[in-house]
Amino acid sequence: MRSPALLFLALVTVCPPWVRPVAARDYRVSVAASDVDRAGSLVTLALPKDAPKDPVLRDAAGKTLPLQVEADGSARFVVPAQKAGAVLAFTLVSGAQTARDAVSVSRDQGDVRVRVGGQPLLSYRTDRNVLPRADIKPEIVRAGYIHPIFSPAGKLVTDDYPSNHAHHHGIWAPWTKTKFQGRTPDFWNMQDKTGAEEFVALERTWSGPVHGGFSARHQMIDSSAPQPVAALNVTWELTAYALDAARAVRMFDLLITQTCATTDPLILPQYHYGGFGFRGAGAWNGPGEAARFLTSEGLTDRIQGNNTRARWCYLGGQVEGGALAGTATLGHPANLRAPQPVRLHPNMPYFSLVPQQLGEFQIEPGRPYVARFRFVVMDGPPDRALLDAYWNGYARPATGELTPL
Repeated sequence: MRSPALLFLALVTVCPPWVRPVAARDYRVSVAASDVDRAGSLVTLALPKDAPKDPVLRDAAGKTLPLQVEADGSARFVVPAQKAGAVLAFTLVSGAQTARDAVSVSRDQGDVRVRVGGQPLLSYRTDRNVLPRADIKPEIVRAGYIHPIFSPAGKLVTDDYPSNHAHHHGIWAPWTKTKFQGRTPDFWNMQDKTGAEEFVALERTWSGPVHGGFSARHQMIDSSAPQPVAALNVTWELTAYALDAARAVRMFDLLITQTCATTDPLILPQYHYGGFGFRGAGAWNGPGEAARFLTSEGLTDRIQGNNTRARWCYLGGQVEGGALAGTATLGHPANLRAPQPVRLHPNMPYFSLVPQQLGEFQIEPGRPYVARFRFVVMDGPPDRALLDAYWNGYARPATGELTPL
């Protein structure tokens, strides 16, 4: 009988190289410098075959940064902050993740619920019959939107079916003024009964140490036709991140893709709102300073800021206990007509990012319309420099380089 050592030697000698085990090794991960401050930057690495098993990142001080290995073998991590000109260095080593599902996603009572570090971040409504009160008219009942959203301290920063505009929701994204097959459906103002955006199906959910989320399908339905007809097929993909930053924030991305459901285009004439909406907490309602706005251009007056272009827009206000909280919506530079104009409502805690303010355009068959947004939810007053850094991290993400040790 051969000894185990001889059997192993024989296997190594006989087996071709592509089936032999590869010895794992540690790697240095360098994050290149930038000429601007960045925050919340998502880095993707192509892991080599000899990367350590169950890899994590460790900085020079020994602190561990979680890493999430994807189905294609790549890995992702989030750099909380990086000052301009600074090169960051980590070691890729084998080690247990401190929280394997730091971002957890589950289905519960008509919602998809997203938690970060065990605390609620947001919910996505899938059951249109889950309503906050009984007086809501049936023509505006819907699903396929995001509410509630909570700050890191657990403060509510969105509203749903508000009494003065019950067709508003935390985050929703239908078009308003349109032309389709010779008709003019309005998918935003559902009370007019000419159009609606309807939830179709939840495609998938996932959880992980760095990110988790869901993807879902909607349709924009033209109800003004003799028989209702779908004008657009819509997909939402939301990705939330675990972020260990010096100032506690919650961060998530929303990717919206719209394709024609027929061989006819959806024409979007010039108009002042529609396409994306964010509705702030009910306590911020009214024309005064209860709702606090700040744009990337430094504008805080909602009248002056209305119809201006902005890379990002913050909406916040006083929450329970008297503190401040709010959310910044960051528009990606690849979005149509970026930086997009904003509609800042004069007396409601609501704004819209509106490419059609700059003139008519069409969503044509075979040419999807894609909109990308990042949301940064924070307690306390907005910090313009910090939000610029988050936009830089989104628009100009860091890159990582692997070097074997």
